[in-house]
Amino acid sequence: MLLPAGSDRAIPAECTLLLPAVSVGNVGQLAIDLIISTLNMPKVGYFYTDCLVPMVGNNPYATNEENAKELCTNAEVYALSSRKLAVLQIRSPLIKKKSKAFRQALICWIKRCGFTKVILFSSTHAYQRVDQQLFGPPFRYLLTPNMERSVADLLKELEWKQMEKVSAYPGINEEKQISIPGGGFTKQFYSDCCSEEIQMAVVLKFCSEGDNIPDAFALVNHANKWLHLVPHSDVGSPTEWKMPSSWRLLFGSGLPPALF
Repeated sequence: MLLPAGSDRAIPAECTLLLPAVSVGNVGQLAIDLIISTLNMPKVGYFYTDCLVPMVGNNPYATNEENAKELCTNAEVYALSSRKLAVLQIRSPLIKKKSKAFRQALICWIKRCGFTKVILFSSTHAYQRVDQQLFGPPFRYLLTPNMERSVADLLKELEWKQMEKVSAYPGINEEKQISIPGGGFTKQFYSDCCSEEIQMAVVLKFCSEGDNIPDAFALVNHANKWLHLVPHSDVGSPTEWKMPSSWRLLFGSGLPPALF
């Protein structure tokens, strides 16, 4: 499952796991990029799976020509022992009909590593909000029953809003359920963690496709109020997040001057 990147690198015991869902605007993945880059987290291994679309590329967090040559794959694990923090970055979408197999493998790995809690960064379509979701901040959270016992009061103090249940068929069947359109495997993974009694939280943002860098900054700033990943200044705003070097080409390399 986890292929170590080196004999001297390991996931710290009893740590928190952060990971993204491949969701609308790739907001969760961009938020995880910011965390890895800002905290300068070293890679500890590769999450081997045949459930994700294969991909390989250069080091997305390169700081010089030497480490720019390092390769990255579709799922990698980073860790920081001093923070008791581990991060799984997912860089490609799930292969059709392999979502369940991936979630099962992920839960087995989470249990084997003994993570104290799991935080999933995600997003959902802003245009599919119901009336009560149109007001207030664009962030929502979900907690598994095991997680709720330990952090529900804290999140209420922060005045966070829990994801509302909505009617699947308004006017026909008023039975309400959680709906996360565009959220990838978010809802299913949350349900799996509830069944497996894993301490897990979902932190998500309503957004639309486009330039989603501002959404990623907004999501990590929001999560930082709870997780304290970076220090806050006296006025309450967090320190500057460090954008990965790979973001310079997020929208391509620009038009060749020869065209003009």
